[in-house]
Amino acid sequence: MERREFLSSGLAASALALTGEGQTAAPAAGGMGRQYYALRKYFLRQGPQVALADKYVATALIPALNRMGIAPVGAFNLSIGPDTPVLYLLAPSENLETLVNASLRLRADQEFLAAADAYWNAPAASPAFERVESTLLIAFEGWPQLTLPPATATKGKRVFQLRSYESASDRDHVRKVAMFHAGEFEIFRKVGFWNVFFGDALIGARLPQLTYMLSFPDLNQMNDLWAAFRDDPDWKKLNTVADYNFEPIVSNITNLVLTPAAYSQI
Repeated sequence: MERREFLSSGLAASALALTGEGQTAAPAAGGMGRQYYALRKYFLRQGPQVALADKYVATALIPALNRMGIAPVGAFNLSIGPDTPVLYLLAPSENLETLVNASLRLRADQEFLAAADAYWNAPAASPAFERVESTLLIAFEGWPQLTLPPATATKGKRVFQLRSYESASDRDHVRKVAMFHAGEFEIFRKVGFWNVFFGDALIGARLPQLTYMLSFPDLNQMNDLWAAFRDDPDWKKLNTVADYNFEPIVSNITNLVLTPAAYSQI
């Protein structure tokens, strides 16, 4: 793809989306800068790969990312969704250069290389993973920083919902991002969701799309809160705004339920 085309269709459109196409977005909380998120998806095969990947992420990758200032790092197993077993890794940073160069810096980290030896040097006949996919996101202007669920501090029971919304056009994508800034964040919080992050995909598959994460004490609470959200009068009012309902602004939704790994920092 030509550089000019990439900038116009990708980063430029995303920047427009995050300001809500002329709509004033909520200010960054406490003056904090907006984070970038690397969302990595490890496709695994049942058997030794799962244990090998867990050990690698827990004892080698997350500590090395933390040494770079990338924290907290989330690690999640796919509980409900396609392609199981899959391990998701979420790495936040306000410094884009740090995030995108992390893989290169790992190669110079001797502590990491020693801890990662079995994973990095797995033979082709018995690989450590099947494939890895990555998406780079930028936090919404109205939710600039990842927020830890209350249960994380005590390693309490919690589940996560990872939702991605694709749109048929950049215009519709911009409108959907604007809808979050127009009230969806607060409705989620009001009915009891634990909002974790909201991000606009800059690089990845199936663009234009946005991804956000919510957390709950358990699946029953998740279902109850979504019922409360759908019945909330502020949501019903927002859903009738002409800018958001003149046509379907979301063409496809991916909805996954994740369980945090024992070593997850989120």
